Amino acid sequence: MKKVTIGDLIARKNREKIVMITAYDALFARLFDDYADMILVGDSLNMSFGGKNETIGLSVDEMIYHAKAVQMGAKRAFLVVDMPFGAIYSKKVALKNCIEIYKKTGCDAVKIEGGSEIKGIVKALSQNGVGVMGHIGLKPQLSRKEGGFKVAGRDEESAKKILDDALELELAGARLLLLEGIPSELGKKITNSVKIPTIGIGAGSDTDGQVLVWSDAFGFYDEFKPKFVKRYMDGANLIREAMKNYADEVRNIKFPSSQYEYTK
Repeated sequence: MKKVTIGDLIARKNREKIVMITAYDALFARLFDDYADMILVGDSLNMSFGGKNETIGLSVDEMIYHAKAVQMGAKRAFLVVDMPFGAIYSKKVALKNCIEIYKKTGCDAVKIEGGSEIKGIVKALSQNGVGVMGHIGLKPQLSRKEGGFKVAGRDEESAKKILDDALELELAGARLLLLEGIPSELGKKITNSVKIPTIGIGAGSDTDGQVLVWSDAFGFYDEFKPKFVKRYMDGANLIREAMKNYADEVRNIKFPSSQYEYTK
């Protein structure tokens, strides 16, 4: 199948919704690739699979490892890689780390959290040939500073700041925007104000596309469910039941039966 490009995504703005989901390995990337337009190697893996309570803590090398695995499974979807906390604290460091990820993973864009304060970094990356997806609204990498994961843009002043951030990032060269944890009215206003595609997660239905963390969407991470998450299957309990059946059969010498054994 034809590889999804940034041109394809931009052409779909205001026409056809864009489907995005996270993945962290080749196995699930391959399963998602036929249906997802975009795959995000998100720093959410620190929570979903690392057992942590925040996204902070991942290194550039860890993101490269997971992104290279995803790239092996995702042949069609547009591939975006999260820049981990601390990886873009200066223009020089951001260029080094983003270019390294871009070269080693074969990704189509990097995603960076921040508003107008990082527009210089976005411009430098764009000028050096790196595709950038901005991330505004609720910024998980600031959860420790903000005292948790809080919906952003609920008052007039903060909503205006987020809209201004969107316009500044687009002007700086961002090709995509991720809008997280904002009122749906603001998601719609931003989407109508920029020419680049917006992908929402807890930002309403009027964005150009949607993204969910796969372990949330399919019920594998059941310790906490954000309001914006719809579960499309009860993955955790399906796995528990299957594991129980496997363990029972091993302990009761029902597996392996002759059907699963080699003969001379």
